[in-house]
Amino acid sequence: MKYAKGSLGRIFLLKFDDGDILLDCLNDFARKERLKAAVLLFIGALRKGELVTGPKKAAIPPEPNWVSFKNAWEVMGIGTIFTNRKGPQIHIHTAMGKKLKTLTGCVRKKSQVFLVIEAVVLELKGIKATKDIDPSTGLNLLKMGAIQ
Repeated sequence: MKYAKGSLGRIFLLKFDDGDILLDCLNDFARKERLKAAVLLFIGALRKGELVTGPKKAAIPPEPNWVSFKNAWEVMGIGTIFTNRKGPQIHIHTAMGKKLKTLTGCVRKKSQVFLVIEAVVLELKGIKATKDIDPSTGLNLLKMGAIQ
């Protein structure tokens, strides 16, 4: 295990509207505010989209298990934003439900907001971290600098 010590910076409240593409809006926001490291929490609903619900098998590199959803699901989730030379790298996990069904996974692609999503973004200051593709796993993994 590795760790870094930092402090809270700016705190943002975000409201996503019906039809917004969640990851695109977060990417634009992170670029505009020049976020380097942050954590986010959110609640609301997603109309349709894609999740990765774990690997198909416990193998490295993992093959993602893709699940599509539609017809509006209630969601709550948590995520991180770490910026590298390509820009913000956003990683969100959500638990979502519709009627008696639930899904848990990593939000991907063009997942679209239904009605509203409310989010709180907490900027992490003094943390030297980035995300880049790890050659052995093919995953966009966290890399940390020296302990602060």
